Amino acid sequence: MASTAANGKAKPLTPLRHGIYAPTMTFFDPETEDLDLPTVRKHSVRLARAGLVGLVTMGSNGEAVHLTRAEKTAVTRATREALDEAGFTNVPVICGASEQSIRGTIELCNEGKAAGAEYTLLVPPSYYRTAMDEQRLEEYYMGVADGSPLPIILYNYPGAVAGIDMDSDFIIKISQHPNIVGTKFTCGNTGKLTRVAAAMDAVTPHKQGSSYMAFGGMADFTAQTGCSGGSGIIAGGANVVPKTIVKVWNLWAQGKYEEAMKLQVVLSKGDWVLTKAAIPGTKQAIQVHFGYGGYPRRPLRRMADEEVKVLGEGIAEVMKVENSL
Repeated sequence: MASTAANGKAKPLTPLRHGIYAPTMTFFDPETEDLDLPTVRKHSVRLARAGLVGLVTMGSNGEAVHLTRAEKTAVTRATREALDEAGFTNVPVICGASEQSIRGTIELCNEGKAAGAEYTLLVPPSYYRTAMDEQRLEEYYMGVADGSPLPIILYNYPGAVAGIDMDSDFIIKISQHPNIVGTKFTCGNTGKLTRVAAAMDAVTPHKQGSSYMAFGGMADFTAQTGCSGGSGIIAGGANVVPKTIVKVWNLWAQGKYEEAMKLQVVLSKGDWVLTKAAIPGTKQAIQVHFGYGGYPRRPLRRMADEEVKVLGEGIAEVMKVENSL
């Protein structure tokens, strides 16, 4: 059985379960912009207590592009340690480990494993965009899958990789590799998710299938992902309203479709506000409602007080639900 290790302690690979995952924020001192690891740890435990079944470090929301490799390792290690100390040993940590080369990505996967990650989430390389045809992308993912000590979740996020949008045929093809175990669809294409989930016999609330995970990439199509045969959601909004997203997913899983869709409407409206406000807004929403959060690293901006007020008004309805759960 595969295993991972943190601080010299080996354990069996934790299975990925259907449900809600969060790409966690990375927190900084508001004056120095140094890493705030105590807050990273506190946030991780809060999310696990809210019912999330996995956490992603060093994703887009985690400002991975703003961190050194040593800082990335520190965040992943702190997250794993905090979960273990709080009794959430069954909540796996997935680390973002994308580099522009096969060699560099494998190195980062090794560092992630040493820090306690059990899986990795990888966008395709895009700096040399015009060179990244389908053959090159296949070579990248096959090369990394052959060498990575961590099972790979493909990350289809065209907005972050110069428009590269992997289609369902390509995803299904490369997902035959035994070390590729899922896809996150931040493209928002539920038809693509449906095709991949069906072809790969993905995990759902009602079956384990092949253990392949087909994740929706945003909270605003949580119920729709369930309808499409998906396995769960990896959603930035889960940093703010984890209980609400879990509730929508569970209602759908229980066959309470009308209730799920009614709550999905509230969630979609609030999640759109957070999506538009991006990392600065998500952090400010956490700050207002949970007493921590702060700001992103520069050059990302800090929101003005009036913007924070408008943000609060936009998410008031979904926060009322969140606070009731």
